[in-house]
Amino acid sequence: MKIGFLGLGHMGSPMALRLLAAGHEVTVWNRTRARTEALAAAGATIAATAAEAVRDAEAVLTTLFDDAAHERVVFEEGVLDALRPGALHISLSTISVALSERLTAEHSRRGQHFLAAPVFGRPKVAEEGRLWIVVAGPAESVAKARPLLEPLSRGISVIGSEPRQAHALKLGGNFLISAMIHSLGEAFVYAAAQGIEPETFLETVNNALFQSPFYAAYGNVMLHPPKEPGATIELGAKDLGLLREAAAARNTHLSLADNLAEVFVKARQAGLGGEDWAVGQYRMAQKRAQS
Repeated sequence: MKIGFLGLGHMGSPMALRLLAAGHEVTVWNRTRARTEALAAAGATIAATAAEAVRDAEAVLTTLFDDAAHERVVFEEGVLDALRPGALHISLSTISVALSERLTAEHSRRGQHFLAAPVFGRPKVAEEGRLWIVVAGPAESVAKARPLLEPLSRGISVIGSEPRQAHALKLGGNFLISAMIHSLGEAFVYAAAQGIEPETFLETVNNALFQSPFYAAYGNVMLHPPKEPGATIELGAKDLGLLREAAAARNTHLSLADNLAEVFVKARQAGLGGEDWAVGQYRMAQKRAQS
């Protein structure tokens, strides 16, 4: 399939490479052109602008950072106008429910199609093609997208016919990740104060209660910080803010989300915004324990 791929960050680059390996014809665009070099070496066509990347595409996949990046690229820099009628836009990013609704309406107005397909997984998981993808949209769009999503994933959950539903679910999942990290961080602080190695605590409790590779993986990241963050505190704060906005729009109050928002504010004030999401939250738990 002829694809336009917009956004080559830590997640986008490995996904675009997997699509090339699967035999798709991929044209890529990234605002920082240096990030396109590895894709060019793998056979991708490099576009000078986002609009150029999508002009002849049957489908365009976006992994842009946030709502503001989508506003600039999709609305202001000509992607909507360049995408031909009948083409499919697949949003792999974590964006607001409100923006998902706007994209659905704008594409429909132009005779284009929109599918939400946000992903769960860190960059290493993306490299391995083992992301879990949450999909929502019309059945015909889901069917067209499957050959593009399957090379990226170990599983696909189709949860509804409205794209907004997938983006809402992704925000809820990221909220649970933040809550898990928060509870693990405080449990590690508690264990250390009792003379118990945090790693021993994690292994014992996970085996006894959760049997979760997710707990094990995030606990390992917290206790053995990676050289480069998989996702940052800034990203976690952004996603939590979008969750609270979506909840408020439906008159839903989430007290834990409010408490976590305060944690993120303090983490950013402490200069931890660029830290790995899990590592930064753990460091905040350690700071609170010492105060």
